[in-house]
Amino acid sequence: MPSIGIIGAGNIGRAIATALARHGIAATLSNSRGPESLTDVVAGIGPTITAGSREDAASRDIVFVAVNWSKLPEALAGLPGFGGRIVVDANNPIEAPLFRPAELGGRASSEIVAQLVPGARLVKAFNHLQPELVAGDPAAEGGRRVLFLSGDDADAKAEVGALIERLGFFGIDLGPLALGARLVQFPGGPLPALNLVRFG
Repeated sequence: MPSIGIIGAGNIGRAIATALARHGIAATLSNSRGPESLTDVVAGIGPTITAGSREDAASRDIVFVAVNWSKLPEALAGLPGFGGRIVVDANNPIEAPLFRPAELGGRASSEIVAQLVPGARLVKAFNHLQPELVAGDPAAEGGRRVLFLSGDDADAKAEVGALIERLGFFGIDLGPLALGARLVQFPGGPLPALNLVRFG
């Protein structure tokens, strides 16, 4: 099983950690304030989730990034190159409380994230569902909740897809980032916030 790190302990980061913990999967959760600030958070999630530094989380085989859009550059600055490891972009270019879209200059948000994680094999996933659906039981409605993913590296997508399956979701590959990332990007894409379930 590849090692897993999560950069960002907000709603999405904690939801991903909760989904992993439900299946006994170990992960390192980090934030900008240091591991000591996460003691109660990880205790409430489960024993397989540990608090670590940003550098600890970024050193894992699969690194989830789930940070407020405006804080992404700071959250990823100064980290060593990713050297072909997988980064899962779980971000959306918008923030509470105003929910104003970020100015992307015509680019997909994943193109911008890719520039912040040099050497990574980027996969877009886990950004389009509301946090409570990521954290909740994917079989709660009688089928398997759908999770979309996209990326330009087939092997990276296969690894993330296998993790999605292990978590009980039904993964659907939307193709390369140039297509798939735009489909799930919020705002702008047609797929965010859709709670789709595959039956049978």
